[in-house]
Amino acid sequence: MKIAVFGTGTVGRTLAAAFSSLGHEVVLGTRDPAETARRTEPGPMGGQPFNEWQAAHQSIRLETFAAAAEEGDMVVNATNGAASLAALAAAGGANLAGKVLLDVSNPLDFSQGMPPVLNPVNTESLGERIQRSFPDARVVKTLNTMNAGLMVDPGKLADGDHSVFVSGDNSEAKAQVTELLQALGHRDIIDLGDITSARGAEMVLPLWLRLFGALGTPDFNFKVVRGG
Repeated sequence: MKIAVFGTGTVGRTLAAAFSSLGHEVVLGTRDPAETARRTEPGPMGGQPFNEWQAAHQSIRLETFAAAAEEGDMVVNATNGAASLAALAAAGGANLAGKVLLDVSNPLDFSQGMPPVLNPVNTESLGERIQRSFPDARVVKTLNTMNAGLMVDPGKLADGDHSVFVSGDNSEAKAQVTELLQALGHRDIIDLGDITSARGAEMVLPLWLRLFGALGTPDFNFKVVRGG
């Protein structure tokens, strides 16, 4: 499958590399490929400079959002939540139409300082806004409740049997995303329902951020334990 991953930060790079290792043809989408390719400075969290990462992943091409979306059979939105709608608009609705749009972003608002708050929240989600803005895409919200390393390798934490959530209106799209999650090693995949259920998945983030602060590590995840 051809997968277009939007976003060249830690999450986008991690997902792109994992999909490539599974045998998919992967292209990274960004606003300005030439500018991105020239980046030699460490990332915001001190991560590897993009030009070094790209040199180690030469099979993953860098394209504009529009070119990447046009090529991809599936589009993965791993951009900053505040910039997601603009990035998808740059891709063009026609290039997203009919395709699974896997959304892993979170609507974090840093305008009031730290910790960030969610915007939108409670009565709407970013996943819903994306689906409403691009009605011909098949939006599936998932993977936004864990850090990038666990997204692609749940087995690095305990036995890997922890929970990941899926939200979306289209059952076929959710089935396709579920297969991809299983290929990444996820076993406890919980379908929350239609795209409005993305509100709950996104509202996990304030708790996630507080746990990060309390535990001093992002290497944790949630497990839903069922009754007998």
